[in-house]
Amino acid sequence: MLKLAVALFFLGLNGYVYWYMGNDEVIPPRTDFAEFPDVLGDWKCEDRDVLDPAILNNLKLTDYLACNYYNEPENEAVHLYIGYHERQTRDRNTGEVAAIHPPEHCLPGSGWDVIDSKVVPTDFGIPGEAKRFVIAKGRQRALVYFWYQSNGRVVARNHHKIFWMFLDRTLHARTDGSLVRFTVPIQFDQSEEAAEASFKELAARVAPLLPAYIPN
Repeated sequence: MLKLAVALFFLGLNGYVYWYMGNDEVIPPRTDFAEFPDVLGDWKCEDRDVLDPAILNNLKLTDYLACNYYNEPENEAVHLYIGYHERQTRDRNTGEVAAIHPPEHCLPGSGWDVIDSKVVPTDFGIPGEAKRFVIAKGRQRALVYFWYQSNGRVVARNHHKIFWMFLDRTLHARTDGSLVRFTVPIQFDQSEEAAEASFKELAARVAPLLPAYIPN
């Protein structure tokens, strides 16, 4: 009963934010992801991904970064995706929502099964929490880390994101936010611990740069 009450509360809160607080947002200044470095130590992004127009229309992104970063000396690869929304509200005319899509809702539709999932502290140079997944599709496996970041806050749970967005809208007239996601393929001859080390090495280089692109 308590879980149902909590779910209904956040559902109502979400609707309130979208329908009644959708105008006059403050859009904070930021640096475009076009300026994000392609070289981070030994990690290099050689060719950025360009998302399909249909995907962009579905996600309602303001700006994004998507690229495989390679560490050739160590034969490592990590895919980095950051999607930024300058506002997360429902358009009163069209009804379209510009909210961040939780990754765990998209993975099953892409054929991936979540075989391990937990929330962990971010111990790579940024305070907060992240969601850690191990996913599988056939013989493929991958390690996924993601978090929601906005207004200097890093959270892992979708209902926390909605709660803080409501407070930020009330106190600061802001609904901007972002999803930061790292995906590390786990090779057949590689351990999960090795994929974890690759993620943390790149994340430690990315995290300190984020406030310029995701405003505090």
